[in-house]
Parts: sequence; C-alpha cells; structure tokens
Amino acid sequence: MDPLTQGLLGAVAVRNSRNSNAQRGVSVALGFFAGMAADLDVLIRSSSDSLLFLEYHRQFTHSLIFIPLGGLICGLVLHYLIGRRSRLSWPQSVLFCTLGYATHALLDACTTYGTQLFWPFSNERVAWNVMSIIDPLYTLPIAGLLLLSLRKHWQWAASVALFWVIAYPCLGWWQRDRAETLGHQLASSRGHLVRSLEAKPSFGNILLWKIVYRTDDAFYVDAVRVGRTTKVFPGDSIPMLTLNSDLPWLISTSRQAADIERFRWFSKGYIALDPNNPERIIDIRYSLLPNELDALWSIELSPDSPNSHVQFQTHRSDRQAKLQQFWQMLSE
Repeated sequence: MDPLTQGLLGAVAVRNSRNSNAQRGVSVALGFFAGMAADLDVLIRSSSDSLLFLEYHRQFTHSLIFIPLGGLICGLVLHYLIGRRSRLSWPQSVLFCTLGYATHALLDACTTYGTQLFWPFSNERVAWNVMSIIDPLYTLPIAGLLLLSLRKHWQWAASVALFWVIAYPCLGWWQRDRAETLGHQLASSRGHLVRSLEAKPSFGNILLWKIVYRTDDAFYVDAVRVGRTTKVFPGDSIPMLTLNSDLPWLISTSRQAADIERFRWFSKGYIALDPNNPERIIDIRYSLLPNELDALWSIELSPDSPNSHVQFQTHRSDRQAKLQQFWQMLSE
C-alpha cells in the first residue's frame, strides 16, 4: 500500500487504544511513522543484482513474527527523536509504535503484490487481492476522520475511521469474489479448463477488475466491471513460458536460469515471453489497462552473458492514452 495510507492506519490503531489521550498528537505521530517503517526494506538493493529488492521487499520486516521487534526498534528510535520531548515514557513510545507497526503487513496483504506474512516459516507471498495499492476512496475518509478525532471530545471519529479501515477491504473481498465468478463463467463459455484464476483490482478502485487465468498451455487476461450490473471487456492470451522451446540457448545451471526462477516465484508463475522481444520475460499480472498484456515490469535476458544477472525493467508506455481508455472502461 502507499506510504500515506500505511501511516494513517498506524495512527488510527493508536488513536483507538486506551492510552491514546496521553499526548494524543504525539502518540498519533508515533503510530503514523511506525506504520510506514516496514517499507524501509526497499533500501536493501544491489547495483549488480536488480532482483534482490524483489526478494527482500515485503519479507522479514513484514512478517507477523517480526512485529514485536519492529515495534521495539521504532519505539526506541522515535522515543529519542519525538517521544521523550513530549514527556512520554519509553514504554509508552514502544507501545504506540508497536500498534502502528502491526498494521502494516496486514494492509499490504490486502493488495495484489504479495507479502511474506509467515517468514521465516514460509516464503509464500500472501496476497488477498481485495484492494489496489492506491485507492483514494479508502485513504481520504481515513485521513479526514483521523484529523477530526484529534479535536477534544471527538474520539468517536477514530472509531468511525477504524470501521472504515475494516469495512472497505471486506467490500473489496466481496467484489473480488464476484469478479472471480465472472472470470470462471467467461472461461467456461470459451471451453477452457482453468488451472488457476485470479481477480485483481485495477488502479484506485474496486469496481473494475483484471482477470488472469491459466489453462494447460496459455494465459488469458480480461477485464470485468462489477457494479449493480456487470460487464466484460475481452482481452488477450499468450503462451506460457516454456524454457526449452522459448529459450533454447539458456543453460540450466546458469545465473540467468536461476534469476528466471526467482522472477517466477515473485510472479507466482504468471510469466511469459514478450511477443515483441524474445529476450524479455514479462509478469502478465499487472498492466495499465486491465484487459491487456502490456506488462508494467519484466526482466531482460542476455544470451551472450548467461552468467550475468538479468535486468529488472519497468514500462510505462502510452500512459496518457491508456488512462483515457481506463476511465472509459470504469465509467461506461
């Protein structure tokens, strides 16, 4: 989720605690900053290995078992910077920071990117696919209610904010299930045997969804809008990546072969060879338009250097034109 929303959820958690009236402005600030802190793992990067950050982002700092330690670290640091100047005790600072920190991973798991909640016991990327990583309809009411709750005798606004924090993902869960049902119906109408299917919210809303499903040999992407009525926006298909036929030059023991498997793990297997570039592998789950295969990111291979790392790339082509199409799909 975006850093602002992460911070707001941490602040809402603190504002709804029994001790929230103790220097409430400062306690809320501690929860806000601690709510964002888990994303400091983005600093784990390598100039030679561009996939390293994919492995460590939303890993140990987002694990449920790490929450007490993360809260303690944030509490001690932020107590020195903020808490002690407002006469909070260090246990109070740690408590507020732990409450804020605890919200982060659960919110991230509501999105589509995947979060290693159960690290180190499992490296599975938990993704409930119920919210977009940025959604103003979620964030703005929380921000407004939190600000109101800081006024004297307006504690009720914090309770309403907490209600919205929980209710909106639940609505997204219901919408996701409706979208998945439409996806299965669409695949059935084509005579396809579905091996796996996911519905992912498109950017900034829970009305328009991307459907991605796999058959024995191909992936299919479509978009569906689920409101009072439903509508399908047919998309495209692409063959699954087959290393022997798609990349006959690839040495199975090479570093690039290992990097492809790392990218496959990150992408939950939804990878294919770019039809426009035989040296590029795309993650088909994400695109600006939910019914297209124009991937937002990929890895670039180097056949001449099989023992060098692949290069992770992001793509944002024709953004303005696609945003116009996106709004048409969302509103028509």
